[in-house]
Amino acid sequence: MVSANDVQRLFLQGVFSRSILSFKHAQVLWEKCIDTVKAANPTLDIRFSDKREDWDLFVISINNSLNCLDLEFRHLTDEQTGREMYAMVNSKDDEIAQMATDYTPVEIAYFKAVVEQIMLAPHEAYSVSSLLALREVNSLKTTMTKAQAEIVLGSFVAKGWLLKSRRGRYSLSTRTLLELLPYLKSSYPEDCLECIICYEIVTRGVACSTPNCKARLHYHCCKKYRSRNAKCPACSQDWAQDLKNMTPVGEEAIKDGQDEGRRVRRKSPEDGSDEEDEEDMEVEPSQPSQTQTQSQRKGKGKSKGRGKPPADMDVDEDEDEEDEEAPQQTQRNGRRRTTRTR
Repeated sequence: MVSANDVQRLFLQGVFSRSILSFKHAQVLWEKCIDTVKAANPTLDIRFSDKREDWDLFVISINNSLNCLDLEFRHLTDEQTGREMYAMVNSKDDEIAQMATDYTPVEIAYFKAVVEQIMLAPHEAYSVSSLLALREVNSLKTTMTKAQAEIVLGSFVAKGWLLKSRRGRYSLSTRTLLELLPYLKSSYPEDCLECIICYEIVTRGVACSTPNCKARLHYHCCKKYRSRNAKCPACSQDWAQDLKNMTPVGEEAIKDGQDEGRRVRRKSPEDGSDEEDEEDMEVEPSQPSQTQTQSQRKGKGKSKGRGKPPADMDVDEDEDEEDEEAPQQTQRNGRRRTTRTR
């Protein structure tokens, strides 16, 4: 016998068949489900309501039914369009492992590595170039090739986990933010920016140009706020009339070639790691560090009279111990002074 509970069942079936849907689309789906159930059993006293409070109660009832499955019908505002979006997501702590059942463990590890580079991108760019995304294969202890990685990246984009811009830069989609928000906040607490207006995560938007001001806003939040106030809600300084004159957050905050160094998430004391509590960035070959230059000069001094050895050749072990110890100490000191970029 058809009952009022079948509205939830039909609605969930419709949600599972879609990766993500807007608030208006979800309301239309809810209304259609009610009409279908009433058509099957006209005696049922159920009615559709377009009031926000009734919709919120319906979502709460759905999530109460999904708790035993560790699922949640979660919503988030799309940073580009400003529309409220909904998706069915996992509610457990291991979101990365559960994100993509269609992918192999190696592909999931690769996705996680790309997400890390996006979150640690310099200048609050929250995006990564195609070149740097492919380089992440080298950080994995797998046999995945760059050609295979390129195919996997295309799959991430096609299935809505990543966005790829015209510049060829990858960034997080609304679906990924919905699914991985708890993971991102726990793994990158200092890199997760919050909109000062709606208090949701910001990976695309604008920042106050006042030095040391922490105000960050989505574009749509900024436009609404600017329509009634021209001062920063954090520092109260006057803002430029044109949003283009404000400091961008997201892909527009970085120029091509500025993020070629690989960044590593800083280690917390709880990790029990002996590594320094800072982020390391690979130094590009065209910019050797001062300590590396000193070590090379010492190596050249030793090689006089017996030919010039390759730059990457190690000094033989039968060299004088004092001569060998000095470059090693310099190299260790140089490693601690490696350029750090947030």
